[in-house]
Amino acid sequence: MPPSSDDPRDLPLAPREWLFLGLAIVFWSAFVVYLGKDTSWDFRNYHWYIPYAFLHHRLAFDVVVAHQASYYNPLIDIPFYELATHTPVWFALAALGAVQGANVVPLYLIARQSLRIDEHHLGAAALALLGQTGGLTLGLLGSHYYDNVMSLFILGGLAILIVKMRTLREGPLLHVALWTALAGFIVGMAPGLKLPEAPFAVGFGVALLFIGGDWKRQATRLAAGAIAGLAGFALFSAYWMLKMQHLTGNPLFPYFNQYFHSSLALPRAYRDLRFVPTHFWREVFFPYLFTEDWSVADDLPFRDIRVMLAYTGVIVATLLAIFRRRSKDPLFAPGAVWVLFAFAAVSYFIWLKIFAIYRYITLLEMLAPILIAAAVGLLPLPRRAQLLTLAATFFVALLLTRPDFLDRAPLEEPYVGVALPKLAHPAHSMVLMTGNSPMGFIVPEMPPQIPVLRIDGWMVQPKDGTRLTADMRARVSAFKGDLYLMADSFDMTRAHDAVADYDLMIDWPKCTLFDTNLAGEYELCPLTRKPGP
Repeated sequence: MPPSSDDPRDLPLAPREWLFLGLAIVFWSAFVVYLGKDTSWDFRNYHWYIPYAFLHHRLAFDVVVAHQASYYNPLIDIPFYELATHTPVWFALAALGAVQGANVVPLYLIARQSLRIDEHHLGAAALALLGQTGGLTLGLLGSHYYDNVMSLFILGGLAILIVKMRTLREGPLLHVALWTALAGFIVGMAPGLKLPEAPFAVGFGVALLFIGGDWKRQATRLAAGAIAGLAGFALFSAYWMLKMQHLTGNPLFPYFNQYFHSSLALPRAYRDLRFVPTHFWREVFFPYLFTEDWSVADDLPFRDIRVMLAYTGVIVATLLAIFRRRSKDPLFAPGAVWVLFAFAAVSYFIWLKIFAIYRYITLLEMLAPILIAAAVGLLPLPRRAQLLTLAATFFVALLLTRPDFLDRAPLEEPYVGVALPKLAHPAHSMVLMTGNSPMGFIVPEMPPQIPVLRIDGWMVQPKDGTRLTADMRARVSAFKGDLYLMADSFDMTRAHDAVADYDLMIDWPKCTLFDTNLAGEYELCPLTRKPGP
């Protein structure tokens, strides 16, 4: 068994600690209810549509309704969709807020176990709350991007490593394997639900090496973490990847299609590479660039200096430690510091090379106060100077933080309401979508007999030569019922051109304008076929 310890950090949480965590979660839950319903572009595009399409077997019935996102793994979206369609709006939002607010728990546990000050529980509480007040962390509350939900899995696994570090480094091999497997399984579930979480899984694997111990425990941790991590990934991804492989010939469809060569799409990556730095010095200074201008790394506005400070602090503290210029009385347990540094550095580096979309490292924004405190705590300064430096740093960080809360809608029922015009023959109708506007959220409110095909958008266009387009052309040509166009009311010129490529014409006098309880104004127009030559 691992050696015993009288360290109060090893004791179960005290009632006042549970009270703090519970009150924090309740606060964020109520805050999300106060904000109202998410009306973000992504929610209207696919977060409401893909769980509906999956649960109602529309994957081959509709086509590309939500652009590339039509083929995302829907499992992450199903819980909220079910809540929002079967419970009051406020309750669904409260549940979402509670889950997102629960990040306070692993953040608190990591800080509590690592801090080396007498009032460690107060310091841990402060760092955990600071981790929940970042610019994008606040802005994403109540939204359906789910980066702040996946963070629970990653931070949860990391918290296990920190809390059980002594056991993982010195304990019996069975205990080492079991605790590592538990942490690895939890971490693996995150990329299984959302692939952009993969850099954190790699960072977690490298962090296992920094726990230390003899080669047997190192090997046990790596093996247990890898096997359990793959199991966690497969739990939520294997079914969907196999389904995509069977349906499209590409398990990640449409992404990386230059390698999988599905005939349904073009032989290209379909990835968003707008933000990835293209030369060395831009990579080096990237945190300073996106701190100065958020649009360098995201489409969602925010202002926050935490990641930049953590980036600088980790580099400086590591270099000083290499040259043996570090504190003799560090603020954090050195073992925990190097595990956290390794996790953050590797995760960040892989993210920078693959995505460079700031929203995907919201987790690092949450973890940044702990990383900053750990870095300052390694500097060769007196304890008083360390604490004063941290107080000034966090004060400035809070002063400069600017969240940008996305547009929200009131808490009216139902969650999604659409004033869709009544169709004369819904059982014998087909709707064609055009343009890039997010309209997937409208489909669940339509009569379920109606197939919806987006013939024009980001993923497909009428003349792109893909099999998806060829199949849609064949379906439209063979359809004998009523054809309708659905498009954003401000995008009707593009709609006219797109349906013309399908040999169709808009019956303009019969177009009907309709709106929803979230956002947008849309047109529903009957279509007629062009007369033959």
